[in-house]
Amino acid sequence: MASAIFPTIPALSTSPLSSSSLQRSAVRRSWSGRSNFGNAEIKKQKSFLLITSSKWKRRRTLICAVNQDAEESFKKTVEVDRLIDMLRDATANELQKLVVENILAFNASFWIRLAARTDTCKSDDDKKDYEELALSVMSIVDRLVHKTNEKIESSTDVLQEILKPVMDEVEEMSWPPRDPESLTLMEKELEQREREGQLDEGFLSEVNAQLRQAKEDADKPGLQAMLQKVLQLYASKVLSRRSYAKKGNEVVKAERFLESVIQAPEEDWNRLLLDGLNVGKGDISPEEFYAVIKKRIERTLIRTEGGSYQQRILTEYLNGIQSRTEEIVKALQGQP
Repeated sequence: MASAIFPTIPALSTSPLSSSSLQRSAVRRSWSGRSNFGNAEIKKQKSFLLITSSKWKRRRTLICAVNQDAEESFKKTVEVDRLIDMLRDATANELQKLVVENILAFNASFWIRLAARTDTCKSDDDKKDYEELALSVMSIVDRLVHKTNEKIESSTDVLQEILKPVMDEVEEMSWPPRDPESLTLMEKELEQREREGQLDEGFLSEVNAQLRQAKEDADKPGLQAMLQKVLQLYASKVLSRRSYAKKGNEVVKAERFLESVIQAPEEDWNRLLLDGLNVGKGDISPEEFYAVIKKRIERTLIRTEGGSYQQRILTEYLNGIQSRTEEIVKALQGQP
């Protein structure tokens, strides 16, 4: 096929001469250099070909460069997608480790790809997964940035700061606190520490160790109650991050009711259960409620590291809600 750039050169023919053959012969003579005009034409053609060839080489170089850029861009996209998959499937501890190892990879392209995945999710659960992943990564990155030149507090220091509002000047450990506002301050301190990523496995291990010691001593009921409250608040905040109350455009009443209990202080559970269950004033059967609790426990087991303090605390909190529900149902139904 003729090129728009390079002229078509007629081929030699062995057929009898004709007017068209004569024309082709004349063209061949002009290319063979039999006259000054032919020589001049050859020089012009050579010059044209050299210039055009040079331009074509440059163009090919530009095309190759564009193709290479596109290929590199595609490779980076694949790498970012692979990183997102790794982060999404990671446990809490693995997630923190991956973020530390890949801190430089969290650039604009990462957040663009993550947002694109969130936008194209077909199920609400998948969308929540990516939204929670974004929040977790941002929290870890924010902590790393802000703590680079600071001394990271020990788990004991963090716990002391959380308990500080409910302990008076002589460090008496009475419960409930004399000043109701102090409990609000403690909750705010815990929320802040949780946002900064300081309520990790080390912190939860410290709280459990202190609680175990307080139970063994048996002379510090105030401290025991405080530490139990810390774990309750922690479980409530973590479990409240994710909502399953909506399935498409439909509201799942039992899920929404469970979430209201999860978010409430433990001392309000009795009232909420009496008002929400159909054995009391509500319209949700105990069987429906047990089913959503079981499902939430299963989800928690899947999304947390097996054997971790976090997994144990969250499942114990949910089991505590179920145990309280069973007690109330038995009491209302007159069962022993």
